[in-house]
Amino acid sequence: MRRLLFSLLMFCILPAWADGHDQLYKVAGWPEQRAHFNDALSTAQQRYQNSLPPAVFQALVNNSNQRFAPKAMDQRAEAQLRKKLIDPKPALTFFQSPLGKKIVAAELLATRRDQLAKNAKGLPKIQASDTRQLIIGHLAQALPAREAGAEVSLAIAGVAADSLSSMIPGLLGGGQAQDMLNGQRQRLMEQIGADLNNTLLYVYRDLSDDELEEFATFAESIEGKAYYQAALAAIRAGLAVGQSTSSLTQ
Repeated sequence: MRRLLFSLLMFCILPAWADGHDQLYKVAGWPEQRAHFNDALSTAQQRYQNSLPPAVFQALVNNSNQRFAPKAMDQRAEAQLRKKLIDPKPALTFFQSPLGKKIVAAELLATRRDQLAKNAKGLPKIQASDTRQLIIGHLAQALPAREAGAEVSLAIAGVAADSLSSMIPGLLGGGQAQDMLNGQRQRLMEQIGADLNNTLLYVYRDLSDDELEEFATFAESIEGKAYYQAALAAIRAGLAVGQSTSSLTQ
């Protein structure tokens, strides 16, 4: 009887655990990408340790650990994905397909700590046929890679600005910190965009031309655009773009 009641309880609460948005968040690799971001953040903290006074470094670590707490990041990102993406089924179907799984695996490999270290001095130049270059060009226009890359860079820089502001009140007051970061956003997007095609050729190097074309077709479709627009909003929410660290505790 107890086992039956437990089974009935599980049946009742399972839809809340496994709704479309929650499934999509997991299938598309969001938790793993967030973990990879935290790995990169830890590496950045280690670099700062050698160039900052101990008190400033500790403030940076405390602020970044608070701002980028894994559970809070996942909650913010998934909530925004749920808010912005009305129908998760098309994207869920795509990322559950063999091709979708292959794409997610390629993206997760590219952002792993060891791979980032391996390519710290730049990615190798990838040679590709005119056909493949054309497909990659379409994909580069459809994916919000420039914007997402800039937000990740700015998020880490924003913690440093927050840390300085908390130690020296008024140093970057009146919105100066945010203005400074906003001024860097366009420059970062241009830098990422300059080598974006080669980056995508490297990341998706194991996809065939036909698979790349199918990926680009999805990314350019109404459903694909809806997902990637929501995904960019979710990235910004997870990183708390435009929010001070102190505001996240309120």
